[in-house]
Amino acid sequence: MFRPFTLLFLALLGATFYIYALASEDALLGLAVKPIPVLALIDWLCTAAPSRYRRWIMIGLGFSLLGDILLAVPGDLFVFGLAAFLCAHLAYLRGYLSETRLPAIWALTISLIVGMALLSLLISHGLGELLIPVTVYALAISAMLWRALACGGIAALGAIAFVFSDSLIGIDRFVGQFQAAPYLIILAYWLGQWAIAASAYTSRPAKTLIQTAAGQDKFG
Repeated sequence: MFRPFTLLFLALLGATFYIYALASEDALLGLAVKPIPVLALIDWLCTAAPSRYRRWIMIGLGFSLLGDILLAVPGDLFVFGLAAFLCAHLAYLRGYLSETRLPAIWALTISLIVGMALLSLLISHGLGELLIPVTVYALAISAMLWRALACGGIAALGAIAFVFSDSLIGIDRFVGQFQAAPYLIILAYWLGQWAIAASAYTSRPAKTLIQTAAGQDKFG
């Protein structure tokens, strides 16, 4: 495992080269460097306290890494990338459920409104044969957002950023393209993934371990 500052440097370097690849329309360079930030997050997460929560977040990052590669490969692998990120959201959902199962009706309401509004917008512009896959994906990401909001804190921030990124992808692909979309999408995506990964350091098992260690130092 690399040290945190080394991982941060590698992540920023990969992100910088990917932004350059977007600007220069260099698909090969983009494919080579796009996975680096998420790979750095996976390595960083290995230092978090072991827990079910951390395990599911790492699984989600793994599927996200696969989705990154599939969407960066030249050619239209959108459906396969969508499937990979669907699995990532389900893994995050499972992780959030390991933290709390409180109903959080307010969070459910917000998630349903956001999910239904976006899905309605996309359907109104025609999804064709992608109607079912996109609908399933919208349900999954809405459920993930619900449970992340129920957890609160940095996990909620990560989910919000991820949903914003995915919403921009849908709008850019099915509603209307705009020049800044690729940059906003990837920046929100990286922010979301970082926050979700960082939440493993503030989850209940991690906080309990830290408090126990602090107590031992105080009284030992």
